[in-house]
Amino acid sequence: MSTASQNKVTQTINELYNDSRNDMFKMMKGAAKSIFRPMQPSDFEEAYLSISSDQGEHLKQLIEKYHLKNIVEFGTSFGISTLFLAQGVVETGGHIITTELLESKAKRAIENFKKADVNDLIEVRIGNAIETLKDHDQPIDLLLLDGWKDLYLPLFKMLEPNFHAGTFIYVDNANMSDSRAFLKTIAASGKYNLAPMFGGSVVLVTVN
Repeated sequence: MSTASQNKVTQTINELYNDSRNDMFKMMKGAAKSIFRPMQPSDFEEAYLSISSDQGEHLKQLIEKYHLKNIVEFGTSFGISTLFLAQGVVETGGHIITTELLESKAKRAIENFKKADVNDLIEVRIGNAIETLKDHDQPIDLLLLDGWKDLYLPLFKMLEPNFHAGTFIYVDNANMSDSRAFLKTIAASGKYNLAPMFGGSVVLVTVN
């Protein structure tokens, strides 16, 4: 990717971060809806729920360092994390499959990918990830888990046959209760190495 093209992606990311400044307020609004019932994804339809810029840069560097090509992302939201992934795969000749439950968010993300001129690198699947990824049968070099936490384990198990010795699984919000339960389960299998990062909010999982 040319410097001008990389700058276009970076500019789009920065604009999205600026738009997300009121995210905490939107998250509080979403949480307030769940006082009398369990939280639902639709409660956060307006919230970005994005990774930090430091995390995004780390993901980009991870892709470039290990020449990762086949990327699967669970939890597109408005596409900030996906844009960081795209900055990496454009250097490795890779491709991204990302899945988002909420159609309104997915459509916004697609607009952002077009604006950054990387939409040709990204396939967006709309719906429950258990359904949108159930027929995935290609090797996965990097799996980014950043969606609804109680789906981390079933999604991981479903995609596990596509892992290989060089696969990375990037677990965001690793300090949440469902995430901790998921990590405890896969650690007990003895098949994976777990490396906490970013103060424990992220765990990078590799295959033994």
